[in-house]
Amino acid sequence: MDKPAYPPAPDAPLLIFDSGVGGLSVLDAVRKALPDAPVIYAADTAGLPYGSKSEAEIAARVAGLLGRMAERYQPRLACIACNTASTIALGMVRDVLHIPIVGTVPAIKPAAALTQTGVIGLIGTEATIRQAYVDNLEAEFARGKTLLRLAAPDLVAAAEAKLRGEPVDMAAIEEAAENLRMMASGNTIDTLVLACTHFPLLSEELAQVFGPDVRQVDGAAGIARHIAHLTQGQDFARSRPDRAVFTGADGIEALRPALAARGINEIVVL
Repeated sequence: MDKPAYPPAPDAPLLIFDSGVGGLSVLDAVRKALPDAPVIYAADTAGLPYGSKSEAEIAARVAGLLGRMAERYQPRLACIACNTASTIALGMVRDVLHIPIVGTVPAIKPAAALTQTGVIGLIGTEATIRQAYVDNLEAEFARGKTLLRLAAPDLVAAAEAKLRGEPVDMAAIEEAAENLRMMASGNTIDTLVLACTHFPLLSEELAQVFGPDVRQVDGAAGIARHIAHLTQGQDFARSRPDRAVFTGADGIEALRPALAARGINEIVVL
């Protein structure tokens, strides 16, 4: 792919990509940091969930989709707003695309700075919590701390349901909390890393179950600051409304209110 002209056109969008609606938590932070930036929100709903797929499947799918979307939409920057996709495919995507690529990684560093008990819970997908990338973050930033990892794939479905206006499966959240507390030192967790961009959408429900003394930490605000830094000095102007792009049509209509609340009224199905 040819390297895009620089500086980018004022209407060149930020492309925010996720397997589903979890990246909307990142979009919320980006809106606060860059309210004038045109955005395309892309969701690989036909490939959801990513957490149960193999590393090879995820890497090939994410790199292929982002390559096609970058060619079609000519974004100034792409954000992989998905911990699973980022920890697996970020390097491959950077090799394929010649635009800035911002990834999403578990917020272990800020969690380690916040904890008072030294015990941190981390909830994510099965694929995320087993990555060497997470091992390296723990070794670099949480040395001397206890990091308890838990795969909580049912919370992805709970977040997707919430955004569709359906009841949240509180039993899934209660089970995740119980499984963490049953681990050695789990009853002294005071900081919870939300290592899936879906999970901040459940922050209220997580607070109900984990209690007000457990701080929730995610990377959305940091990602937004990084995007703002990378686009500093660039002009922003919308030539058309922001839109959402989905790879599958199932459940889209129920998501329209949540998307509209975030300034996205146009939906495209690839």
